[in-house]
Amino acid sequence: MDWQALWLSVKLSSITVLVLIPLAILAGRALAYRQFVGKSWVEALIMVPLVLPPTVIGYYLLVGLGSQSWLGQWLERLTGQQLVFHFSGLVLASVLVNIPFALQPIQRAFEAVPHDVRDAAACCGMSKIKILLKIELPMVWPGVLTALVLCFSHVLGEFGVVLMMGGNIAGETKTISISIYDSVQAFDFGAAGTMSLVLLLFAITALALTTSLSRRLGGQRGANHR
Repeated sequence: MDWQALWLSVKLSSITVLVLIPLAILAGRALAYRQFVGKSWVEALIMVPLVLPPTVIGYYLLVGLGSQSWLGQWLERLTGQQLVFHFSGLVLASVLVNIPFALQPIQRAFEAVPHDVRDAAACCGMSKIKILLKIELPMVWPGVLTALVLCFSHVLGEFGVVLMMGGNIAGETKTISISIYDSVQAFDFGAAGTMSLVLLLFAITALALTTSLSRRLGGQRGANHR
């Protein structure tokens, strides 16, 4: 087991979730409730990472944020370091790639909130912030939880984007998926199998717990309505 690579992957997943989930809640709520010109194109653009190969996304990020681009040069002057082949670049890449995994479950959860519930809360004088915190978030919590688990699990196993954007630098950009690839290249199938099994067990456990908790929350919410 490459513990350093595993810790780096867990760190990357945690930071990505902390950055992305709050933004996904705000964006998902806006997309669920508002209608505007070009909304379908915006939603299609958000879903592009689901169908585009990760290496293609990694290539565009590598070119767009590299030291040869004006954006990369500006960010380097602003932050004092390059994003390419650096952990901060992996965070940015992971956030962009995982937008649909975070946004879609949350948007669908907000769309399921009855309009009369929000209207009744507004008639009672509650502000939009209070409606979000007191009414909507408790109702869309299963969607938020699903988004959190999907994002964390997906980042934990990312390979193409990580390899293109970060390379293979031990302690900096070498994640667990890169370590598995290196082990296979070195014909160390024992190490590759151990690390793969850890990721497999984590994915199964996380999805099972999420499904169970979502059903429990949904049942409690239905009982409260009755």
